[in-house]
Amino acid sequence: MSGPFVIEALSSEHDRKAFACGSEPLDRYIRQQVSQDIRLRVAQCYVARESDSLRVAGFYTLSAGDVALQDVPEDIARKLPRYPVVPVARIGRLAIDTAFQGKRLGGALLWDAVSRAMRAEVGIYAIAVDAKDEQAASFYRHHGFLAFASALDKLFLPLSAVAQAGK
Repeated sequence: MSGPFVIEALSSEHDRKAFACGSEPLDRYIRQQVSQDIRLRVAQCYVARESDSLRVAGFYTLSAGDVALQDVPEDIARKLPRYPVVPVARIGRLAIDTAFQGKRLGGALLWDAVSRAMRAEVGIYAIAVDAKDEQAASFYRHHGFLAFASALDKLFLPLSAVAQAGK
């Protein structure tokens, strides 16, 4: 690693052709589909790159979403208004190029997503993610995410917990 990482919105200047994280669907997404999702405004993509390079070292996507109140664990749900759904920011994809794995970049991208959700000018109760496998679910649990009542691979982090931890 030649310098610190910069995290910014994906642009046409970023080099994503060689991105390879070990998951073909994620590799194909960043190389071929992400631009369409951004153009259609269904997701925003943020990339990490070394400060002296435009090569994409990692990325995540962030979208608006909601979750059913009934899926939120009861001890948390009872503190929320009885609306049928709870607003969330959703991480759709998060991946690190194999050349940059093991450098804590995944955690940095995750907390960048949390920071963006906390700064949003709309109501967002939590940041949510559907983990693709147990390794991914373990990563999110390590960072304080909780499982939804409906499925252990669907996780969330209440932004109020992040705000309290920051005090």
